[in-house]
Amino acid sequence: MSRLSWFQLGYRKARRRPKVAWIVLWLGLTWLGSAGVDWGQQKEIRVAAAADLQPVMPVLASQYEKATGVKLVVSFGSSSTLAEQILNGAPVDIFLSADFSNPEKIVAAGLADGQAPTQYAKGTLVLWARKDSPLQPLSIDSLTDKRVTRIAIANPLHAPYGLAAERALKSMKMYETVAPHLVVAENIAQAAQFVESGNAQLGLISLTGASSAHFKEVGSFVRVPTVYPPILQCAVVMAKSEKKAAAHSFLNWLLSSEVQGQFEKLGLGAVK
Repeated sequence: MSRLSWFQLGYRKARRRPKVAWIVLWLGLTWLGSAGVDWGQQKEIRVAAAADLQPVMPVLASQYEKATGVKLVVSFGSSSTLAEQILNGAPVDIFLSADFSNPEKIVAAGLADGQAPTQYAKGTLVLWARKDSPLQPLSIDSLTDKRVTRIAIANPLHAPYGLAAERALKSMKMYETVAPHLVVAENIAQAAQFVESGNAQLGLISLTGASSAHFKEVGSFVRVPTVYPPILQCAVVMAKSEKKAAAHSFLNWLLSSEVQGQFEKLGLGAVK
């Protein structure tokens, strides 16, 4: 007779004595919990995701949960800030960065399950403005328009898209002109919010943000010429994660042709 059957039989025999029945029930529940019996609790993976993925992850998380029953619990931030948090012990199962260098720090610290970060997407930088802006129709030359006094970018020290924006401006010989007008945000999502709220007239933001339904409704964008280094978005799974296998399964799902085929409409470039 199995241990579970033994518990059920013992509880039925004890029903004539209520106090004993409750004791048997309590002991049985305690044993079942220690035996690792699945009570239908939903599985979760903790994901640290770069801020450019803020419009993307709700779509992907919904699809993944529907397909696998696994819920993605996502926290967003600049890639550098997230990497620092992980290095300081933040409980994360997988890190989706907007670059290669920050996941590489996790690998170098011996915290990653693998020898190198895995690229899962490519990023694209765009110039965005509200549709009611007097700078419409928008062009790259709008950056040096004399009416412009505030241009939002993510912090180049923390955010890969901010670094890409800085390098693009320098490559286009515009940096000296626009530098006095730069409004620096903590991450790329905040840079987009600055422009949407009117705290900046233009923003150098991610295509993921500009491609979201809301930002397409209230604004328009033009792509920044690819004069900046490629934005190679990479991931690492944490070596000490108790859900390491589940995190790898999620990363493999991201790399599948079905998911990669959706990336263009989400503002990401596929790697396959």
